Amino acid sequence: MTRPPVAALLVACLAVATTVAGMAFAWSLRPPEPAAPSTEAGADDLRCGSVACQPVVRADVGGDTVELLYGQGVGRIRTGGASGRNIFELTIAESGAAITADSLECADAAVSVCLVRGAAGGEVRGELLVRRAGAWSRAQLPYLASGGYLGLRDVDGDGVEDVVAVQRACGSGPDCPRRFAQVFSLAGAKAELGCTSVVAHQDQLPGWPDVNPSPAQLHPCGT
Repeated sequence: MTRPPVAALLVACLAVATTVAGMAFAWSLRPPEPAAPSTEAGADDLRCGSVACQPVVRADVGGDTVELLYGQGVGRIRTGGASGRNIFELTIAESGAAITADSLECADAAVSVCLVRGAAGGEVRGELLVRRAGAWSRAQLPYLASGGYLGLRDVDGDGVEDVVAVQRACGSGPDCPRRFAQVFSLAGAKAELGCTSVVAHQDQLPGWPDVNPSPAQLHPCGT
């Protein structure tokens, strides 16, 4: 068998080396692969109905943030920070409550509380988020203030905010100015702390315009 000349072998090896080098150079010039979509970025693309949710108001609560998002009659409550990331439905938005920059009130404490509220048809509707042991959850009880005021105050002095709702003291028919304050507790077994006496006008309520009755001014509601 005749062996190929040495020169022919050298030429063949050189051709192979040139081809390999060309392929390596072409590989180095290839466009970069598109990055895989980030799951974190996807979580930020929240939808409210058929549109992207728009931020309305946010509050800092210790090491966390609480933010209201809204669009097309649909809302979200988003928390983030030391307690982790959570997204809750904004239920009062579905009932027609107006979500504005005044819709969020928060208090930072060992048990932190955020009240979300909005006006609807002459009433104020509200819901609560509560942070206990570093975790946010939704309080199951919804709130309604027929007298147009809903806020947070530590009425009983236990270090946990209570919900103060001003109610109309009127039957059906035309509106009247008579009002009383109803107070709900988030701590202990008794949800309703009591009600104040009925006054002729809202500015006679304790602490108006930031209604803040004392425990001594409360009695069982309906008496």
